[in-house]
Amino acid sequence: MSETIKGGCLCGRVQYQVSGPFDMFHICHCSQCQRSTGSAHASNIFTSKDSIEWLAGAELVKRFDPDEPGVISKAFCTHCGSLVPYVSSRSGKLIIPAGGLSDDPGIKPQDNIFWKDRADWYDTVAGAPRFDGFPKK
Repeated sequence: MSETIKGGCLCGRVQYQVSGPFDMFHICHCSQCQRSTGSAHASNIFTSKDSIEWLAGAELVKRFDPDEPGVISKAFCTHCGSLVPYVSSRSGKLIIPAGGLSDDPGIKPQDNIFWKDRADWYDTVAGAPRFDGFPKK
């Protein structure tokens, strides 16, 4: 994929576009990603740090860099709290939260990493009932 894909935060104040090709797409189940996202896993696409252009709201992006080594960083919109892309200080790669992209990135998840750390309830997700909206009670 070499075209650009737009993305943004929940409130729409932070807007960006990223260009491929993308290197990796991991579903990470580590406890840090669970806490960072408030969910069972993070869905992150990795690419070159030069692959992003901020279209709006760059001044609203705040980055959290932990004091202790080995703990992941994160960047987010200071208005709504949505995760947004950031450059990893460890790898130098741009990390793009896949859920913030407006279109198909042209890459599918390659793997589930830190699988042994997955949430205790995660294995039941695939068998749970499915609805196109909120279930009717």
